[in-house]
Amino acid sequence: MNLADMLSFADIGHLSQIANHYQCDCKRNSKHELIQSILVKTGGRDFLQEQMNHLTITDLRFLNSLIFDTRRGYSLEDLIASIRQTAHTGQKSINKPVDTAENPREVVSRYRRSGWLFNGFTASTKYTFHVPQDLKERFKEVLLDKVLSQRVLSGQPEVYRDEQGLFLNDIQLFLKYVEGHEIELNAEGFMYRKHQQQLFDTLHISEPLVAKGTWRFGYGRSCTEYPDRFALLYDYAFSQQWVQENGSCLALTEKGKEFQLSGNQVSVIQLFRFWLRIYKGAIPNLISLVYWTSQSARDWMTLKSLQDAVGWLITPFYYDSPQVILDQRIVKMLMHFGMLRIGESAEYGTVVRMTALGMKAADAAVQI
Repeated sequence: MNLADMLSFADIGHLSQIANHYQCDCKRNSKHELIQSILVKTGGRDFLQEQMNHLTITDLRFLNSLIFDTRRGYSLEDLIASIRQTAHTGQKSINKPVDTAENPREVVSRYRRSGWLFNGFTASTKYTFHVPQDLKERFKEVLLDKVLSQRVLSGQPEVYRDEQGLFLNDIQLFLKYVEGHEIELNAEGFMYRKHQQQLFDTLHISEPLVAKGTWRFGYGRSCTEYPDRFALLYDYAFSQQWVQENGSCLALTEKGKEFQLSGNQVSVIQLFRFWLRIYKGAIPNLISLVYWTSQSARDWMTLKSLQDAVGWLITPFYYDSPQVILDQRIVKMLMHFGMLRIGESAEYGTVVRMTALGMKAADAAVQI
């Protein structure tokens, strides 16, 4: 439903709260006048921009989470969890005030008074909350303008890295290696480092071994022992049941052999969605971050300005800072998928640009 529809179903008490919040000049005992006055007040072209200028970072993160959430309704517990998830106050950016701690229930009440949240209007939905669809779309447009205003365009760099197709090829090379070697696993179920190094040397993109004692968890089942790209490759092959861990060794399954013989290729979109699923625990708003990155980096831009544009939306994950999450967990992985190019410019330093594949995948992700 759009805002006008939700206002028409709202009770006069809620309408009065919204009208008071926006200081509407109308009779408080006339539902018709209340609705018309609220629509006039909120329908102006600059309304959302003015609202954004007074919102805190937590407010913006919370609204960002709502506009990219495909659920039709939210329980109070859903909203409280989302507010707590976005309430980190250590990241200051985009000239926004940083929040003091605010009770999540009061935040929900404040958004009801603002006309962003409405209770359902049937017996089965009256205890859930809903966001007007047109407000979602309008806020997304305003937020896009804010994100784009941070860009520093660079032009094409002297050199850049493009890995399109290499991840998919390396999946086949990994399966071929497993088929042709006896790969022993240690007590924790991981390949010994000598096998890792030998395997990495056969792939198109080789990665350094994970340093012993390095803090690693939250990005898939094997990220603790394998470097980021290979950990995702391994987890995907394991999830497809192409390889299996038979006690102390790793082996190719019959399903894996059939996949090899079929000559079929893995879809980058399938792999990308798998990545979204396993990384979202550490980066809950990953879909929105990919989307804003795709919109910002349609042309070559500096990595520093991308950090300025979207970094404030990222909350730390244990020892991973927002910058590390953006650079290592998002930008670098998008490059491995062939969705983004990373270049080096003598004038601008590190620069990035989404590929056509990246734009397509990001748009599709928003629809998931």
